[in-house]
Amino acid sequence: MGKVVVFGATGTVGAYASLHLAQAGYTVVAVGSRKSDNGFFAEHGIEYYSVDVRDIAEFDKLPSDDIDAVVDLAGLLPARMEGYQPQRYIDINVTGALNIFSYCAKVNARKIIYSQSISDVSRLTGTPEPISSDAPTSFPLNNDHSVYSITKNAAVSLLEHYAAKYGFRYYVLRFPNIYLYHPNPYYYVDGVKRWQGYRLMIHKAIHSEPLSIWGNPHRVRDIVYVKDCCRIIEKCISVDTASNGTYNVGTGVGTTMEDQVRGIVKVFSPENAPSEITYDPEKPDCTQYVLDISKLKENLGYTPQYDYLAYLRDFKEEMQLQRFEKLWGRDLTE
Repeated sequence: MGKVVVFGATGTVGAYASLHLAQAGYTVVAVGSRKSDNGFFAEHGIEYYSVDVRDIAEFDKLPSDDIDAVVDLAGLLPARMEGYQPQRYIDINVTGALNIFSYCAKVNARKIIYSQSISDVSRLTGTPEPISSDAPTSFPLNNDHSVYSITKNAAVSLLEHYAAKYGFRYYVLRFPNIYLYHPNPYYYVDGVKRWQGYRLMIHKAIHSEPLSIWGNPHRVRDIVYVKDCCRIIEKCISVDTASNGTYNVGTGVGTTMEDQVRGIVKVFSPENAPSEITYDPEKPDCTQYVLDISKLKENLGYTPQYDYLAYLRDFKEEMQLQRFEKLWGRDLTE
């Protein structure tokens, strides 16, 4: 097994991916923006480095020998931005990405895996028709994700340039919402802090509170669990026959809003006091999308391991285990 450098390792997907790759036998180097990881990664046999990706000089502290692959999960998301500061997207998602790609060239990394966002094809959402991995970018220019999408697309163009110039292989992974347990159930919409919808439903189900299905209960969403996402990242590193390009991170299956809510009640509500489910068709519909994963299957030999209920059950186990407490703290809902 080779050496893998994971940028964004203290973030949501990054922490899960770092542990997954280490458990798979890779030598993992975890890189995050936090000054300290509180000793979390050392407990898992992983080196941790604090690096500000905006400063190219900080990369000099990182290992430079025998780097098999680099996983770039270091982007800034609208969901983590209070207020609206578009310059931060430029600094981290463009300048930071450019510095990471320059590091890859300097250390002669064999592969780089980059996390793109489904927001780059958000105009194609709204139907159950699967979105192709090779769909052209198409996104609104007038919302809180616009500058974010522009910067992520710019980073992809930079990656394509660096791959052509320096000869490393690259895989752009288009992430939808990646479902996972994290002690913080909140995010930002238009810069305002809110509950994540599914986390609020889980919280209510645990306490036997009623749940309301808004809009059309038959609209579907591709529900991707973080541990399947980690398996895709591992496939990108281990499979050498896959062509460069963009790959959808998905299941290829749409789960209806009704099935999502019923699953949450089944897994999280007490058996003797399940949450009551009501319908409110006058409220807005949920966002609808399904991602075509035929390219993942054909080029990387990937098949999802977690269906919707399996994801919920594993999520519940992670909530009980609190594996990441030393890194992220305790559950904010307690």
